[in-house]
Amino acid sequence: MMDKYHPGYFGKVGMRYFHLNKNKYFQPIINLDKIWSLVGESARVEAAKDTSSAAVIDVTQHGYFKVLGKGQLPEQPLLVRAKFISKLAEKKIKAAGGAVELVA
Repeated sequence: MMDKYHPGYFGKVGMRYFHLNKNKYFQPIINLDKIWSLVGESARVEAAKDTSSAAVIDVTQHGYFKVLGKGQLPEQPLLVRAKFISKLAEKKIKAAGGAVELVA
């Protein structure tokens, strides 16, 4: 009832952005030439020694959601888990003897 006599009753309180559209498709990206840096050099050497199994790299655990096809991959099998992947990246991974798994 007596609020209009207290400080802060009149005037604007900060700026508002009424039609703000938040990014619905937040996709941090990583290229193929940097994908082995996520697991380290020792994991790559171990994967090169054991040819019967493929190394598994889950890029979502490292904060990346999309894999792009820039760069070259070594000729060893690799399983990449990502939310999004480009056609060129998928082609290069399969050419190196690997596989791609999409996660939700």
